[in-house]
Amino acid sequence: MLVGIPKEIKNHEYRVGMTPAGVNELIRHGHQVMVQKDAGDGVGFSDADYLKVGAIIINNAKEIYAKSDMIVKVKEPQHIECEMLRPGQLLFTYLHLAPDPEQTKALIKSGCVAIAYETVTDDNGGLPLLAPMSEVAGRLSIQSGAHALEKHKGGSGILLGGVPGVKPANVVVIGGGVVGVNAARMAIGLGADVTILDRNLNVLKEIDSMYNGRIKTLYSNHMNLEIAVAEADLVIGAVLIAGAAAPKLVTKEMLKTMKKGSVLVDVAIDQGGCFETSKATTHQAPTFVVEGVVHYCVANMPGAAATTSTLALTNATLPFAITLANKGWKEAIKSNKHLKNGLNICEGKVTYEAVARDLGYSYVPPESLI
Repeated sequence: MLVGIPKEIKNHEYRVGMTPAGVNELIRHGHQVMVQKDAGDGVGFSDADYLKVGAIIINNAKEIYAKSDMIVKVKEPQHIECEMLRPGQLLFTYLHLAPDPEQTKALIKSGCVAIAYETVTDDNGGLPLLAPMSEVAGRLSIQSGAHALEKHKGGSGILLGGVPGVKPANVVVIGGGVVGVNAARMAIGLGADVTILDRNLNVLKEIDSMYNGRIKTLYSNHMNLEIAVAEADLVIGAVLIAGAAAPKLVTKEMLKTMKKGSVLVDVAIDQGGCFETSKATTHQAPTFVVEGVVHYCVANMPGAAATTSTLALTNATLPFAITLANKGWKEAIKSNKHLKNGLNICEGKVTYEAVARDLGYSYVPPESLI
């Protein structure tokens, strides 16, 4: 199979879809790999590094899309990239379609076969291709939130860990999944007072046991959430419903009860955000203020730690990319139920139920297409 790795073009996106080591593995399995010129520069991989392992360097994205059987990316294709996709071409990347009707429409129109990293599953019921970026985003959410709390950034001027004689910041994490736990770990490591909310009592028991009470646990209902948000200096939104739009848990009315200069970091923004007032921002202009509360809603947060993120992402995606290249998408999803769960769009049809439901399309089961 001829695999193409284009250069990412989303605002301040420095990651690349595959490392030279990953390209080398694909080539060792008998495939050809084209990499767009300078695609790896943002994370320290030169064209020479890719050439050394046998890749072909291509000057422009148009040729990559025109020739490749499979496109491997990081972020969802931008409008100009969707226009370059062709019927039957395989796209393997993050998509986050539920809150993005325009991208969904463009992918349907293209006729491509789009497998989304964020809905590929594993035997433990997890999301193995989302997990590494969730780990990065969870940890970065605390760094970003701490900076946003600084007075010159519009925050309240509270130091996350406090100092002797001065109490630390109150950090509230909504969601006890991969993002939430990684955020909470970072926050307690910096000395903050941390509370995590979730509706799964087993998750709360596990967190309580693992951290010996250093992280306070609270069952997530409307009243508890209202009280916790009102008392917080920093709130991390870490709620995920796989493939579906995130629920709006923090309302605009709740913002009126919060302290001026407090900060919301919406890690769920790729799925539409879990704060009613959220709107996607970029690393170039990461924050905005509503009701005196600073909102950080960067849609590609792990891109800030591009090198770590690229390495972690390739580690996770490579085995699936090899399977797709070796077998082709039809045989791959026939033999691998987890890749089948990743199929979101297939030759003009919506094949992921939550996306179809949230955007008003007819759902077509993947089985009916193979």
